[in-house]
Amino acid sequence: MRVRTIALVLAAFGLSVMAIGASATESQIRVGAIDAVLTTPPDVERPPVALLIAGSGSTDHDGNGPQLKPATLKKLSDALVAHKIATLRYDKRGAGGWKPQFGRPEDFRFKDYVDDAAALVNYLRGSRQFSHVTLVGHSEGGLVAILTAGRLPVDRLVLLATAARRQGDLIKDQLEKKLAPDVYAPIATAIDAIMAGQIVDPPPRGLAIDPSMQPGMASAFAEDPIDPLKKIDAPTLIIAGGRDLQIARVDFIALGAASPVAKTVWLPDMNHVLVDVTDDADDFAAYNQPERVLDPGLIDSVTDFILAGEAR
Repeated sequence: MRVRTIALVLAAFGLSVMAIGASATESQIRVGAIDAVLTTPPDVERPPVALLIAGSGSTDHDGNGPQLKPATLKKLSDALVAHKIATLRYDKRGAGGWKPQFGRPEDFRFKDYVDDAAALVNYLRGSRQFSHVTLVGHSEGGLVAILTAGRLPVDRLVLLATAARRQGDLIKDQLEKKLAPDVYAPIATAIDAIMAGQIVDPPPRGLAIDPSMQPGMASAFAEDPIDPLKKIDAPTLIIAGGRDLQIARVDFIALGAASPVAKTVWLPDMNHVLVDVTDDADDFAAYNQPERVLDPGLIDSVTDFILAGEAR
């Protein structure tokens, strides 16, 4: 069957072929209003599949945002597919603009991210193409993965550069290290108020969150990953890096302590976008260098962990 014929057949089911070659088959899919890319390795019947969940912001299926473009998810997908693991990665709500199907932006709540991930897990299970499903969450995507795994069964859970604290507390910690005390104090007070469900109008200088958007931000700021993680009994892998300036080692330790089944991997030279860096300047540059390869230890650890599920 020629590629054109295959494309026509897939189109009838809402799929489209993006690339077919000796290395992989890549298809665009839509689940509800979510646009995603499914990549499957060649010559593997019912491979394992990893749902890749992006970090914070308007992040697309490659792991890129409006300003920062490290292509983290694209590189991770390529590495997994090379090891005979299929991947599904998707555009977060807001990537490329807000769709009317998502409702009003001011009505967004963090559970909507979990709804999206759960819908994609159900899609993967319903397709019957895959032997088992692993959730792989990066940064904020790790919190989404934890909450999703608490809602419906998954086979494996991978947390990459994921915080162990509520996002509001994490943001305060990050800002306190960067801002003068007189600038930081009103911002911290406002974040606490938003986390408590209050509306701060006007927000202080340096915290440009419109009052109409604050309830949605509160739903993200107040989610605590620790208690939900304690209840997950699926095999879990937690990886973090010593050059990560956004997530501290204390988060890595706390996540490992919270999960009764977790395997932990600490990579001393890896930064927040999962590449090795040498200093702060190199770290900053890496956020816009999509050509940089991911930490080899990360790839080995994730692929070994997912493929170990084949023996289950």
